[in-house]
Amino acid sequence: MSFLHRQSFFVALLLALVIYIVPLASAAESKCAGESQFSCPNCGGISVSDCMDCDGYLFTDYNYGLCYNRKLFNTNAENGNSDNHYPFLWTDIVGTIVWFLTAGIATACGVGGGGIYVPMGILLLRFPPKPSSGLSQASIFGASLGGILVNIRKRHPDEHIRDTKGTPSEEHPGKMIAYEKGKGPMEIEDDREKYLDGGDGKRKFYTRPVIDYNMALFLAPMEMAGAVLGVIIQRVFPNWLFLCFAAVVLGFTAFKTFKKFFVAYAKDKAAKEERIELTKRESQRVLESQKKKESDANGEGAASDAVDDVEGNANTKEEKEEEDDPKQLEQRRKFLEEDSRQYPFEKISYLILLWIGLTVITFLKGGKGVDSVIGITCQDAGFYVLVAAQFLWTLGFAAVFGYKNVKGVNERVAVNYPFNETDVMWDFKKLQFYSFFTFVAGIVAGLIGIGGGMVLGPLMIVMGVNPRVSTATTATMILLTSSSVAVMFVMSGLVPWQYAVYFFFVCLLGAYIGKTRIDAYVKKTGMGSILVGILATIIALATIGCIIILFLNLAKVDWCVDGFKAFCTVSSEENACPTRLLSLSAEEIFPY
Repeated sequence: MSFLHRQSFFVALLLALVIYIVPLASAAESKCAGESQFSCPNCGGISVSDCMDCDGYLFTDYNYGLCYNRKLFNTNAENGNSDNHYPFLWTDIVGTIVWFLTAGIATACGVGGGGIYVPMGILLLRFPPKPSSGLSQASIFGASLGGILVNIRKRHPDEHIRDTKGTPSEEHPGKMIAYEKGKGPMEIEDDREKYLDGGDGKRKFYTRPVIDYNMALFLAPMEMAGAVLGVIIQRVFPNWLFLCFAAVVLGFTAFKTFKKFFVAYAKDKAAKEERIELTKRESQRVLESQKKKESDANGEGAASDAVDDVEGNANTKEEKEEEDDPKQLEQRRKFLEEDSRQYPFEKISYLILLWIGLTVITFLKGGKGVDSVIGITCQDAGFYVLVAAQFLWTLGFAAVFGYKNVKGVNERVAVNYPFNETDVMWDFKKLQFYSFFTFVAGIVAGLIGIGGGMVLGPLMIVMGVNPRVSTATTATMILLTSSSVAVMFVMSGLVPWQYAVYFFFVCLLGAYIGKTRIDAYVKKTGMGSILVGILATIIALATIGCIIILFLNLAKVDWCVDGFKAFCTVSSEENACPTRLLSLSAEEIFPY
């Protein structure tokens, strides 16, 4: 199935879902209205239909019909006190363990872990869906930062890139067949020594960072643009609807990733068996060589040596390297030197600039409960101008670096650059493919609180990117998207500060330790498919979690589905619930 057909099928699936659910949600708007009311302690005892409207008391007690405040490691049990009669000590301890382990495993696979954090936040920590989504973003921010601390120092899996043309790959046009393919360890070592001894005396091995910064500079702004749209959609979507959307997207992604895992695992297993077989052959040749030396000592091997010399000279002539254009070789080496920089500061600076620009526009506009710093609301024209500015900034960034990626590949192809078989050969068709699915990943990230890696990771793997490169690159992109969204959630008061800060550091530590250990194992065994298998399992668990939460939430309200919410609502001052965000004391934020 071609890209356009796959794209059309995916769009048709989403449209069918929308066509079916939109009338259902619209019809339900009045059906559930006013059925449940909860007392809001922060607002003079007024009643609210959703505790998300009760600032500082976001959690709902359905038994007592009131909203309450959640405190980290709370051990008090004072009945009648809306702050203290909810002990969550053991819940938070178990959550710490789960978050720590999830951060390590998820970051090693190049995903943020939001598909696990959101369901577990609801089921284990008993957070409402939107605060759970905000806690997920804070956790993803910490985990992705821990992953960056590991990835930014790591090198590409191919640490012996040569400046020679190599043998073109018929399977992958424009790329070259790996020199190590079909050779045992001793042959590889001998071949590398011959390479260094040959040529013009300037030969050396090149490598790159494990993070593909060129890919990140194109995909990160596309994902951010999708996240902006996802946040807009979340303003009107009821909880049950975005859980349905998440289940469909994640379920489809899990299916595709499992298929890729079985293929990748079979290839890894075959490659491992081939390495074992080549090692055995080498050992056998060493034994034969020793026997021949013993025969030579007895004068029995002269004739065979003569034949071997003739064959060796013939092979030398056959293996003689094709002459290289000096100008092409010089330019190729410049590209290799440029790509081998571990810290390409201009590319890192562009990523930081992208993040700063989007964050500034977001704070000017306001969102997720945070007031605009310049005082505009969704009723002002300036609000929509800033929404448009968010899209122009991100999509413009993506367009510029998409063009630069295509241009860079064409320049390298012109000088026979030694592209690896797992490199992305950027052209306009691939830009279209990647941009569409990355934008969808961003929508999912902004809508349900995941990092987007659960869609991007499988996408890169399906496109043939090396698993270690794809996981490092997606982790970098997730850091950019999750950090800005996490700040918005926490600043809005939708997530308790204590939980956001605490689980941020739990995930940072878990990601750093877990990724270091798992990466070492993958490098030792050469089984990169393990990362694909774990990724597929995480996505499948996240899908199941979304479905379970959907049914539990519907059962809690007697299977009554609420309808769409108004996109723009501005509370009048006399009816507004007072906001405590800017008046929180240090003791309230960090009481322990």
